[in-house]
Amino acid sequence: MNRLLILLLPVFLGILRVNGQEAPKADSTKAKITMKGLFQARYLFSGNKDVDLNGLHHTNGKAVYNDFDLKRVRLQFTSKISDRTDVVLLLNLADFKNDPVNKVLENAYITYRLDHYINLKMGQFRPAFGLEDMYAVDVIKSLDYSNQYTAFGNNGWQSFQIGASIYGAVSGEVPVKYEFSIVNGNGRNQTADSDNGKHFSSRVELGLQKSLKIKLGLNGGLATVQNSNVYASGIDLSGVIPVCKKWSLEIETEFKQGNNHVLYYGLDSAKRIGSVSQYQMRGVYFLPNLRYAINYHRLSSLEFSCRYEYFDRDFRHASNPRQTYTPMVSAEFLKSYNARIQFGVNIDHYKKNIAGTTQYDNQLFILQVQSRL
Repeated sequence: MNRLLILLLPVFLGILRVNGQEAPKADSTKAKITMKGLFQARYLFSGNKDVDLNGLHHTNGKAVYNDFDLKRVRLQFTSKISDRTDVVLLLNLADFKNDPVNKVLENAYITYRLDHYINLKMGQFRPAFGLEDMYAVDVIKSLDYSNQYTAFGNNGWQSFQIGASIYGAVSGEVPVKYEFSIVNGNGRNQTADSDNGKHFSSRVELGLQKSLKIKLGLNGGLATVQNSNVYASGIDLSGVIPVCKKWSLEIETEFKQGNNHVLYYGLDSAKRIGSVSQYQMRGVYFLPNLRYAINYHRLSSLEFSCRYEYFDRDFRHASNPRQTYTPMVSAEFLKSYNARIQFGVNIDHYKKNIAGTTQYDNQLFILQVQSRL
């Protein structure tokens, strides 16, 4: 019952504030289409010649340990078909370099704005279930999303999913943003759901302090997967601390825990120990980012960050936690990361190395350039 109350809390907050509000006046906005883009190219080098660029350890010494790569070549189309309705499409053309099945198409959804408090969305999108869902990958303060984001995305809570959501914001002394989502939970671009169960999730974000931009996020989710009940939950905190005129320190941290049903159902039934409820993952990361607003000619800022992550995909059984350090330096040109050069390294440490698997210590050096169109 407590989980259900947490899940439905944001919906109640939004609906309560709508009562008694006048409907916004319609305007004469004409339908128009806008296009944006993102280009990200990388050079990668593995510090261990027996570990490839995907983190897989090779016992035969044949790992590909350096590569030039197109990470993302995105095109986004937004059609404003009325003053209340938008349609958004997002393609990643870089997915064509490999097997494009279940790839390429990332966002494809329609939104309807009832008012500031209640908005509707349906299609393929990223459901709000954590701090990293609140911004695009091209403005994150590290080289990529965290390990826990990938794992919870594979389990249907984050990344691109097919479904619907209701979201909005409530102003006041403590501003509140909320989103309640219902999705299939089996990833993007699927021809059909893998079963009859759905993922129900919610996020409530509280603006605790305005000048320091301190925000607290609460996330909770319940789902039925192959007739078994699973859950996920998380909490996150972020803020910006001004150091002096041109220096600022941005901090974010996040903790999540939930069932790893993808791991459970991926095992041979004879190798499973107990039920899916006993297969649980958890992770936490802490990301400080020191920003210097230099504003010298086309160079807008320099940033220095080092994210620390702890993630264990099965802490009740075969626990082998992964600790990752990601120091990075970034140079921003123009504004809003329209041009950016990043250099950093992902340093992975496992409690124990397992030969022939991705659970093996490594250092992956990355030089990345990006341009927002």
